[in-house]
Amino acid sequence: MGKIILVTGGQRSGKSTYAEKMALDLSGDNKCVYMATAKVWDDEFAKRVALHKQRRGEQWINIEEEKFLSKHNVAGKVVLVDCVTLWSTNFFFGISTSQENESSGEKGNVVKRSLEAVKDEFDKFTQQDATFVFVTNEIGLSGVSENKIQRQFTDLLGWLNQYIASKADEVYFMVCGIPIKIK
Repeated sequence: MGKIILVTGGQRSGKSTYAEKMALDLSGDNKCVYMATAKVWDDEFAKRVALHKQRRGEQWINIEEEKFLSKHNVAGKVVLVDCVTLWSTNFFFGISTSQENESSGEKGNVVKRSLEAVKDEFDKFTQQDATFVFVTNEIGLSGVSENKIQRQFTDLLGWLNQYIASKADEVYFMVCGIPIKIK
């Protein structure tokens, strides 16, 4: 039977570094799978991705997958998914863009459709017998945005984080580089 661990916190709270160390500790002498979900949007973000890659060594099997994690067989491995925020962004903007381009009536709420799609993919992926460490951002701690898209995405990620946390065996909240076990 697999195991699910969720590591959450704000930007630059130490989530990825902590999750990487945890995954390596859990894997023993075996290589871990680093499932990178980022879509590179611009040069500044490309530099962030490059820094993440530099930090990882030979003990990682790197897979770049923006959406369909379940198409990769990771049975028997420790898998780090970094990160849920970017992964759900790929679904959200994919559905949002396709919805805008459809001219035949209302095709459903973009948040609801995105949430259903990501939850479905999460369930398919975690059916494999593996240890999963998911990294996500906690973006709902601040005020309500004036931007409609940002409010919609905050709703999506908040509900998705709750869903993953409900399925997780362990949940950690990162504050200033310090992990706090909350489940």
